[in-house]
Amino acid sequence: MSDKLKVAVLGGTGMVGQRFISIIENHPWFEVTTIAASPRSAGQTYEESVGKRWKMENPMPDSVKNIVIKDVTDVKGVSEDVDFVLSAVNMSKDEIKAIEEEYAKTETPVVSNNSAHRWTPDVPMIIPEINPDHMDVIEYQKKRLGTTKGFIAVKPNCSIQSYTPALTAWKEFEPYEVVATTYQAISGAGKNFEEWPEMVGNVIPFISGEEEKSEKEPLRIWGKIENGVIVPADDVKITCQCIRIPVLYGHTAAAFVKFKKNPTKEQLIEKLENFSGLPQKLQLPSAPKQFIQYMQDDNRPQVTLDVNYEGGMGVSIGRLREDTIYDWKFVGLSHNTLRGAAGGAVECAELLKASGYINKK
Repeated sequence: MSDKLKVAVLGGTGMVGQRFISIIENHPWFEVTTIAASPRSAGQTYEESVGKRWKMENPMPDSVKNIVIKDVTDVKGVSEDVDFVLSAVNMSKDEIKAIEEEYAKTETPVVSNNSAHRWTPDVPMIIPEINPDHMDVIEYQKKRLGTTKGFIAVKPNCSIQSYTPALTAWKEFEPYEVVATTYQAISGAGKNFEEWPEMVGNVIPFISGEEEKSEKEPLRIWGKIENGVIVPADDVKITCQCIRIPVLYGHTAAAFVKFKKNPTKEQLIEKLENFSGLPQKLQLPSAPKQFIQYMQDDNRPQVTLDVNYEGGMGVSIGRLREDTIYDWKFVGLSHNTLRGAAGGAVECAELLKASGYINKK
């Protein structure tokens, strides 16, 4: 019998759910034993349900092909034989909030890719390298839910991953004003080019909800726990535009920053290259050895060359240079479905397991 933790993937037929399953195929700590989806998929094997809609680069793992999909609304039936769940359900925000709390109340930890609980005050929204201390709020959440083991943790939006790590590495220089434009891949909408042919050779200058998330979520990540809730930081102002571009994977950001202090270029690069967090100290399975790389060539980072840096879990920064209006400007790149979505959630689950929050039932 395996000593790996048993995982249920909620919303396992969608793109993020597929990515969860692909990542965990050979994971040293976790194994997918249950898959849940909408009632229309329930009762079919995973292979029957997904079939030609499998969107990952690697083939569908044999280990999941014959798993019979459960109805995601059968909370008791899905949760009874697993140690925790990874959530990528496709429902309304209110429905997601309710069902994730239902799962937590069965004493099943929930690690969610969804946005529904990102602003629930006692739910930690974690980038493991940046704010692992926010796990401490879980004890307050458990008291509210009336649980001993069950809780919800979430990861932030994919759009912020290409610039927030750099700003975090530079915190001692006190960045206080940021302008960022993100150029976001179509997989961020759960689609590929076959499903979205109008994106070929096209740019769409609007992504619903993304700009607010991009401006506000870094502040919550930099916030502090006060009186059992996370209070967002208020010392940085961020304004963003978010644009959809015709690439499959990879979110690029062009950012401009003002600092209260006056760092040199050498100091800024040194902080990027030496930035490290708890995942690196703990050597978590999904953690990049070097979280941020700085690229000296003027034409880097590029999606085709750099999106898979550190297995898609690292962040690439380049084109750092002085600005005529702001102090410094740079370009960042992150993998939106690995670092920005499923991979970030799996690393979050690893951190929670290593910290004693997720265990065998």
